[in-house]
Amino acid sequence: MPGRSNPTLRQRRLGAELRRLREQAGLGGTQLARTLGVSPAHVTQMETGKTSVTLDRLHAIAETCMCANQALIAALADIIAIREKAGWWEEYRESLTTDFLEIAELEAGAHRLTTYTSTFMPGMLQTGDYARVLFEQTYPPLPPHQIDLRTTFRMQRQRIVRSGETPYAAFIHETALHMQFCGPTILAGQLEALIADSEHPSIAVRVVPFGASVVPSPSENFTYATGPITELDAAQMDTGHGGQLFETPAHLARFRALITQMESSALSEGDSRDLIRSLKDELESKHG
Repeated sequence: MPGRSNPTLRQRRLGAELRRLREQAGLGGTQLARTLGVSPAHVTQMETGKTSVTLDRLHAIAETCMCANQALIAALADIIAIREKAGWWEEYRESLTTDFLEIAELEAGAHRLTTYTSTFMPGMLQTGDYARVLFEQTYPPLPPHQIDLRTTFRMQRQRIVRSGETPYAAFIHETALHMQFCGPTILAGQLEALIADSEHPSIAVRVVPFGASVVPSPSENFTYATGPITELDAAQMDTGHGGQLFETPAHLARFRALITQMESSALSEGDSRDLIRSLKDELESKHG
């Protein structure tokens, strides 16, 4: 079977977890290949997500690697079971870069989402007008059809949290509430929408105030996707060169520690809502 040239995020994660099982068992790729009756190149293809893994093959690998973590094996089996189901984002594969598709896939597979943003509103809660201005200010400038496409894509991503399908916690640094790059009218509309979202039963909006003693660095805008089990959590961080994905236990432990710190330093949901409302009222009184 020919290998995939562009494995999806889910397929790559399955492969990475298989590689981790092998390495934890102290086996080389050649040793595992000999036990499975395949070539070492086939093992490499599986571990990079470039070839399919059957349920029988998964259980054979788990047995060979002496993996007793049944919850992990069951979660990996679920990944295999849904591997052929194309997500809604696939219709954009020829139009948008991989970073756009992979954040949507990460969000769609999460059991819970947590984000931190320091300068802009989180993408999951942006209004169409606010998102459009962000894309209009991209450098080099985007053509109008790409601005329309990216704005529409961002609005589609929001469905999983607005529908209540996936619980969502947004930590927003107070700086983002004051940024007027989009103008006062659009910002006021964005703050009003943020207040409405904060009252949604599955959406928690908490402001990290200027006086907070511990916050992530300004460059660390991130999304933390809680998986079916802790081992399958993942995090994505925005950088100047695109999104960066983190899946190793050490990296994920760091993100969980950051979230714990923010939970202790951020305003409560009620106090956050009051602050956002006061800033919106102040903005409207100055520019209304």
